[in-house]
Amino acid sequence: MNPKALEIVSLEGRVAVISGGASGIGLGTARRLAEFGAGVVLLDVHREKGTAAAAGITARGGRTLFISCDVRSEADCRRAVGETVREFGRIDILFNNAGVIVRKNAIELGEEEWDLTLDVMLKGTYLLSRHVIPHMIAAGGGSIINMGSGWALKGGPDAVAYCAAKGGILNITRAMAIDHGRHGIRVNCVCPGDIDTPLLRSECAQLGQEEEAFMAAAALRPLARVGTPDDVANAVLFFASDLSKWVTGAFLVVDGGGIA
Repeated sequence: MNPKALEIVSLEGRVAVISGGASGIGLGTARRLAEFGAGVVLLDVHREKGTAAAAGITARGGRTLFISCDVRSEADCRRAVGETVREFGRIDILFNNAGVIVRKNAIELGEEEWDLTLDVMLKGTYLLSRHVIPHMIAAGGGSIINMGSGWALKGGPDAVAYCAAKGGILNITRAMAIDHGRHGIRVNCVCPGDIDTPLLRSECAQLGQEEEAFMAAAALRPLARVGTPDDVANAVLFFASDLSKWVTGAFLVVDGGGIA
């Protein structure tokens, strides 16, 4: 293969920060970016899982660090960004991935559940971006990838707070792309459908459904399967690499044709 073809997707020398990095899509993406040469920093509230996830990437030859971080806390986000810069010297890629879902409608949903959902996903995206962007500006640019959803583009049942948060994330992506394009910072959004993660299976439990039937229903889409973390990781890699160097303010649906 032509070495130039590999250069365009290489992340050698770059550093990626991934929230919600201890499991699911976050961990799958961390592994994929590390495979392409990036140093990866995993942020999560789950210390044991995060430590084990980072150790697994290191065992495969990757450069990695786990930092305990609650993205709802500005102090935690500021500290995590500071530790990353002290350890790696830079931040080139930010994947705002941390998320929760409460499967309830507006009548059933409690105020604290609304606050939790929007704080983790929408406020967390804002806080981490707020503290990372100055470092990207100083370095001359970077790539921010926000975690959206198919339900950022259309409504879904019994998920009013989740839909609100994901819709907000899609539009904050556009706003940040406008504000920071002049700094060489690209901001894009990945919008997955159902991905086989602990989060998806928690929805089944919340709805009181039988798991086999729930997962079978989730696979009812043109490509006839539930997605995997690797499916989303490949989309994040596209936005993180020079393959997308003239793409910003955009979203990429990764859902096997679910909303086609």
